[in-house]
Amino acid sequence: MWSYMGNERKKRPPPSFLSQHHAERHNSSNSSSSATINSEVSVTNNSQSQSPISSFYFEFGISLDDYSRLQQAVYWAEPDRSITNVSMSTSPAHTTFIIENLKDSYQIGEELFVLVHAKDFNNKSKSYGGDFFQAKLFWSKTKASVFGEVVDLLNGSYSVRFLLPWDGEAQVAVRLIHSSEAVQVLKRHRDTDSNRVFFNGYYEGPGPNKTRLSEMVKCNVKWDKNGLESMGTGDCCCEYTDPRTRETWRCQRPKSLPCSALVYHSMGGYRNLLTNEEKKLMTQTNKDINGDKSIIKIYNHQNETTDVTEKCHPGLHTPVPAGFYLNDVWTSFVCSTYHFTTQTTTKCLKDKHIYMMGDSTMRQWFEFFVKEVPTLKQMNLHVQYQSGPLLSVDVENNIDLHWRAHGVPLRCLKTAVANLHYISNEIDDLAGGPHTVIMFNLGPHFTTYPLDFFTQRVLRIRKAVLALLQRAPDTTVIIKTVNTGYKDIFGSDWYSLQLDRILRWAFQDVGVYILDVWQMTACHYNKDNIHPGPVIIKNEIDILLSFICPE
Repeated sequence: MWSYMGNERKKRPPPSFLSQHHAERHNSSNSSSSATINSEVSVTNNSQSQSPISSFYFEFGISLDDYSRLQQAVYWAEPDRSITNVSMSTSPAHTTFIIENLKDSYQIGEELFVLVHAKDFNNKSKSYGGDFFQAKLFWSKTKASVFGEVVDLLNGSYSVRFLLPWDGEAQVAVRLIHSSEAVQVLKRHRDTDSNRVFFNGYYEGPGPNKTRLSEMVKCNVKWDKNGLESMGTGDCCCEYTDPRTRETWRCQRPKSLPCSALVYHSMGGYRNLLTNEEKKLMTQTNKDINGDKSIIKIYNHQNETTDVTEKCHPGLHTPVPAGFYLNDVWTSFVCSTYHFTTQTTTKCLKDKHIYMMGDSTMRQWFEFFVKEVPTLKQMNLHVQYQSGPLLSVDVENNIDLHWRAHGVPLRCLKTAVANLHYISNEIDDLAGGPHTVIMFNLGPHFTTYPLDFFTQRVLRIRKAVLALLQRAPDTTVIIKTVNTGYKDIFGSDWYSLQLDRILRWAFQDVGVYILDVWQMTACHYNKDNIHPGPVIIKNEIDILLSFICPE
């Protein structure tokens, strides 16, 4: 009954990418896609007279087959007609779901299927797909929940598959995160005005009569399209190209100081460029839809167990579902995980050099350890806390714990530019080894940027990880996936899901651990928050420590 769970499955493995899947799709070269990686140039090689992928992908060893899988990973169905009125969009009030072939009771391990029927504001059935739904099975009294796999049937209907993993009762909940029409709004603005999030650069230097000069200007990623080219051309700007990643950060040229005087970086602001019609489409976001509220009764007559016995090791596949909550405790279907106390946490981290890189959701892990392990003392490095770097040391147990924010773009308070390092460079500078644990994440700060830009960043990190594992194969590398949270034009879950698919695509064949937090945040009863609450963080940490100390 449980043969498909964990990583011992023999048949019908879950899809490689956590997603809302599509029942069928045409070849990406023959059909339009709501989200694709854009080719920058065509490259001629010996085997292909004209390749549709840019030279950058070839540089990182990405084959045409790899590139095709990437296109499929980010594919999203789109409306098959022009949307001339908001009333043509999916209405959460009129959309419904039914439980298919509902039985009086179920056995643990059985599956439940739900059919979602999308309708517009005129109560007319939709005939095309592309709506973004999230679904869960839950029971509030026992704080139980599990993520549902949504399949877009591309005809206005959606099938949802649930595993029934606990003994007790359950109900179905389905949310419309974005209508297919709202998804097109998100895509259009990612493709045309990635500069709607901008940053400040602070220049400082000596002035006349022993004074100090200072100027603040706007900065952003250097990119020749998606609206990022609007900063100007020619001599408009100061450009800062990292010699190793070759990424370029660009700031408006200060009036009285040289380009070398850039000292600080901070978040600048947001530009909301939505039209009135687009704003209306985006208001129908994250809405519960009506459906069958029947109580599903689940029994364990055959004394089945949901425990996965396989020890955690790098390269494991993430199934859907990846696990479930019961009494606020997550049981993983990826591998055998444990629940750690303060004592066992300290024992696991003993003699470890731990390097955390990423955003504030990764910093939550750092903060958890500092609070959980009493002998771990945080040092005051006199830096901007929001971006780091941060350091905690446990001399007694020989533990050093590091966290730092990933490089720009980074939405943060005013911080020293010198402290913002690219993840790939940081990994290149680490020797690795059996006592080294490296973990990183990328996501929320990249949601408004072109998929090509994010993919290039990820592939550079992939190259650094591959080199690290070649020189020190016993290094532990853990990737934290994107979690749910934002629902707006600057950081929607749809944007995050696209980035999550790219991250998984890039590292699916690399010997690393992938810690799935998307499902853990999407199905929990806590309100959506880009920074998950303590219960979720504790369960994430238990999986993390099970990766570091599988025995």
